[in-house]
Amino acid sequence: MDGTLLSSNKQLPRDFLAVFNRLKAEGIQFVVASGRQYYTLEDEFKHLNHNIVFVAENGGFIKWSGGEMVTRSVKPKDASGLINRIRAIEGANIVLCGKDGAYVEDTSKDFVSEMSKYYVRHKIVEDLTFVQDDILKIAVNDFSNMESSTYPQLKELSNDFQISTSSPIWLDIMPKGTNKGNAIKFLQEKFGVSKEQTVVFGDYLNDLEMMTEAKYSYAMANAHSLVKEAAAFEALSNDQEGVTKAIIALLDE
Repeated sequence: MDGTLLSSNKQLPRDFLAVFNRLKAEGIQFVVASGRQYYTLEDEFKHLNHNIVFVAENGGFIKWSGGEMVTRSVKPKDASGLINRIRAIEGANIVLCGKDGAYVEDTSKDFVSEMSKYYVRHKIVEDLTFVQDDILKIAVNDFSNMESSTYPQLKELSNDFQISTSSPIWLDIMPKGTNKGNAIKFLQEKFGVSKEQTVVFGDYLNDLEMMTEAKYSYAMANAHSLVKEAAAFEALSNDQEGVTKAIIALLDE
């Protein structure tokens, strides 16, 4: 979504509906794979949700045609330990991403404004360790020190958890093995689709695992350098409607 399908102004490509309908007419399944929560994605595509597979929370939650398919959650004890560890990092803000919604303690204007873009269903609570929900992901925001401070302090957890950055100011902690690549593999098996029949697009590091699951893997022109190295092709930038333009070119071959 962000940095890939959506423009910098968070708008879908102008020709998205026409391209989507063409894919549908040709029997091609459209999948939205995002670090966003399911409810945000559902709201964005509410007029089309019965024809879209949603891969939310970087693969922690997959839903299609109104039926839940996959839920991968963090153990409650692990979630409490992670919350307390992140609380000790100066400048780090926590979003507890649950199956029923997101939860935050911080009420600062800048953080709530940024968080609300990706988590339309959220609650402000006094203590995140008391939340009763299936925790799919812990998102960590740091406006100033993600690369220099927050990420280095959490990177060592990668032996036990899936650690991925989704933008320069966001980091996600998930159950080990939760990523968009494994979600795509699951869907390929579900729908009987091969890598040779799969096209993926991405721009940031939480898209890396997807790049190896499709013959037609595209990095956006605005993508992180590591995503460009992993992808087979490069699309125009998100502000140049690179996704829909690349899909049209493939369909017209």
